[in-house]
Amino acid sequence: MYKTIIDEIKANLGGNKDLDRKYLSSQIEKYKDHPYNKEILKEISRMMWDCLSDEEKIEFIEISQNENPIMDILNDVSYDIENGEYKLALNKLDKFMESFQPPFEDDKVSEYHFFTNPLEEILFNTYIGAEKEVRLIPDNQPLLDLYYIYGFLLLETQKIDKAEEYLKKAIKINPVSSRIILELCEIYKQHTYNYNKYYMYASDALKYAYYPTDIGRCYRSLGHYYIAENQMKTALALFTYSMEFDLSPMTYSEINYIKSKNNIELTLEESIDIIKNKNIQIGPNPFIIETLENLANEYEENMLLNQSIYFYKLRYNLTKDEKILDRIKELENKINY
Repeated sequence: MYKTIIDEIKANLGGNKDLDRKYLSSQIEKYKDHPYNKEILKEISRMMWDCLSDEEKIEFIEISQNENPIMDILNDVSYDIENGEYKLALNKLDKFMESFQPPFEDDKVSEYHFFTNPLEEILFNTYIGAEKEVRLIPDNQPLLDLYYIYGFLLLETQKIDKAEEYLKKAIKINPVSSRIILELCEIYKQHTYNYNKYYMYASDALKYAYYPTDIGRCYRSLGHYYIAENQMKTALALFTYSMEFDLSPMTYSEINYIKSKNNIELTLEESIDIIKNKNIQIGPNPFIIETLENLANEYEENMLLNQSIYFYKLRYNLTKDEKILDRIKELENKINY
C-alpha cells in the first residue's frame, strides 16, 4: 500500500520544481488521515527537498545548523560532566527532555541508525541486519550521544529504570556500540536477580568491540559474572587476560584480592586456556580484524589516504603488527610530501 502510493506520487512529478512543490503540498493534505500518513509525509518531505534550488538548500542547511537544540544542550552539559557536576548536567537534560521531540524515529517503513564509521555499519549488516529501510541520522544531529549521555547520567544517579529506557533508545540507533552495551551491563549487574542478561550483553559487547580499552572492559565484565557464579579461577583468568588490553589499576587490585582469598595463581597462557574452555572469544573478533584490513586497503586504492590511515591505526591498536605501523608511516609520508 505505502509503496504503491509513493510510486504514484513520484510518477506524477513533471520536472517543473514550482509545479511539483504545489502538487506535493496537495498530496500532504490528501493523505493526512491515511494509516501510513507519517511515513508518506516523510517521503514527500524528501521529494520536496529535491525540488529546492541549490541556493534554497544552502539557506536551509545554514538555518538548521544555527538552530540545533541537540548540539546546543550537549555542548552546555559537556563542561559540567568534565568537572564532575553530574547532577547539574542531569537537571539540565531533564528539563530539555520534557519538551524534546525526537527528529528521527522509526516508523512502519523506515528505521533510523547512526554509525561512527563504516566498520560499525558492516558489523550491523553482518550480525543484526535491518527489518525495514535504513535511513542514517545526519552527523550534525547527535541523537545517539544525547540518549547515551542522558542514560549514563541517570545511571550515575541511580535512576535505574529511566537509565535503561534511554540506553535502550541509544542501542536501538546503534546496536553494535560496545560502550553503550557495556553501560547496560552495569544495570543488569546491579539490579537483576540473575546474570543471564548481563552475560549475554557482555558477550555481545566483546563481539563488536574494536578499541583495546573496550575489549579489556568486556573481559572484566565477564569476570564479574563468574565471580557471581563463584567460579573464581575463571574470573581470575578473565581479569588477568583483560590486562593485555587495558592496564587498569583497579583490575590489578582485584586480581591480587582473588589470588590472596582463593590461593590461586595463573599464568597468562593458563588464563587463555581457561577462557577458551568456556567458549569465550579470545582477543578481538577476527571478523573485525579482517574488515579493518579490507577497509584500509579499499581507501588506499582509492587514494583516500587519511581514511586508510584511520583504519590501519585501528587495526594496529588491536594487533600491534609492526608491518602495519610501517605502512601507516609510508602513507603519512605520502600525505606530507
